[in-house]
Amino acid sequence: MSDRLNVLKTYKLYVGGKFPRSESGRVYEVTDAKGKWLANAPLASRKDARDAVVAARKAFGGWSGATAYNRGQILYRVAEMLEGRRDQYVREVAEAEGLSKAKAGEQVDAAIDRWVWYAGWTDKIAQVVGGGNPVAGPFFNLSSPEPTGVVAVLAPRKSSFLGLVSVIAPVIATGNTAVVVASETSPLPALSLGEVLATSDLPGGVVNILSGRTAEIAAPLAAHQDVNAIDLAGADEALAKELEIAAADNLKRVLRPQPVDNWAATSGTDRMTAFLETKTVWHPTGSLGASGSAY
Repeated sequence: MSDRLNVLKTYKLYVGGKFPRSESGRVYEVTDAKGKWLANAPLASRKDARDAVVAARKAFGGWSGATAYNRGQILYRVAEMLEGRRDQYVREVAEAEGLSKAKAGEQVDAAIDRWVWYAGWTDKIAQVVGGGNPVAGPFFNLSSPEPTGVVAVLAPRKSSFLGLVSVIAPVIATGNTAVVVASETSPLPALSLGEVLATSDLPGGVVNILSGRTAEIAAPLAAHQDVNAIDLAGADEALAKELEIAAADNLKRVLRPQPVDNWAATSGTDRMTAFLETKTVWHPTGSLGASGSAY
């Protein structure tokens, strides 16, 4: 019989590609589905939320300017790394959601497959939602999608991993950067995801992950003037209404929570197009001036 003590994991936030403790130094207890203690998670503060927005904004230029092909390769790399740590995530999801290992394994496999699915969309979404527009007149009229900017994401409360991936991957696949508020009751899979992202060639600041009291962290994010959009997937009805009002101050795009989100359902393009802006360019055709140049 071994008298060796297990090395307990210290969970940290993931901000700007680094793993800081909460600015406040606070933590809170995370328990499994039966109330058994699992770990202490960082209790992020408003200052942590502001730091995450700064990191996301700093990363936006480089990430949005990267080629769609490059973003797809990086998302696929995330899936590769998740596959290598599958057993860890099966354990964390089973504990968080009170599932058998078999059921948790199905959730993890679906989440990994979803990363791959969104990786494949990075260089295709522009063809679906952009293109040439028919106009009456001697003009070319072309529309192309552009990322909205910094997106605050409230992760689903109950789907600790599949739901989490389903709200993060479409945001960054289209060139946005994200500040993610992990599930308040089941934050460990999200905090572990930060470790995968840090080793997956994803530039620091593209995804930032905070844990703690959802309402406490989400309030400053919704009102922040440098946050361009917010996904309210993890908000209850009362909190969603409060955050929508706060977001109206600078006309943020708001993705409202659905009455019932079936995260296991086949993904669509809705969560990608929700955080895209359409840029339309008009250009004359025919001869221009003495040069005779035609466009």
